[in-house]
Amino acid sequence: MIQIGDYIFSMDILEKKFVCDLESCHGNCCVEGYSGAFLSKEESVILSDIFPVVKEYLGEEGIKAIEERGTSMVDSDGDIVTPLVGDQGECAYAVLEGKIWLCAIEKAWTQGKIDFRKPVSCQLFPIRVKKFSNITAVNYRVADTCESARKRGAKEGIPVYVFLKEAIIRAFGKDVYKELSIVGKDLESGKIKRNS
Repeated sequence: MIQIGDYIFSMDILEKKFVCDLESCHGNCCVEGYSGAFLSKEESVILSDIFPVVKEYLGEEGIKAIEERGTSMVDSDGDIVTPLVGDQGECAYAVLEGKIWLCAIEKAWTQGKIDFRKPVSCQLFPIRVKKFSNITAVNYRVADTCESARKRGAKEGIPVYVFLKEAIIRAFGKDVYKELSIVGKDLESGKIKRNS
């Protein structure tokens, strides 16, 4: 673990290799799981505000799920999340294009229709964030659906923190990323050794 300010980062974020491979995984991170994407209170308000625009990019089942459950909801763990299609289906904001699941929110953002890219938890995946009273734990989650991303990351030699640079900066700020990057480079070069 490494502490930067109020954040404690898992060493796996610095050491494990990862590069998304949509052609292999088909965006299944938008489909698998028992709950929707984690949202902050601010993000839940944003989703409500942008829904009329995002709705144009959604499929019928996604629209129905959102109209029935809301643009966001509280899951059984008490977390604010995106709604799912059915009880354990895809995220209501996921749309299937060919064989690949994409985010309707991000599609609207890509086309310049909205300023919000997508929930930060989605952009950070497979990093997961858990807030405690005085510290925030930032961990790397080994998801079965991301096996191809781990293989591609290993082949290309790209650590999780490098691949997710933009998302980490969005979530934690440039200064935190700079510190994380320094430690990552020092680990890679052997300048510092990991305590076993």
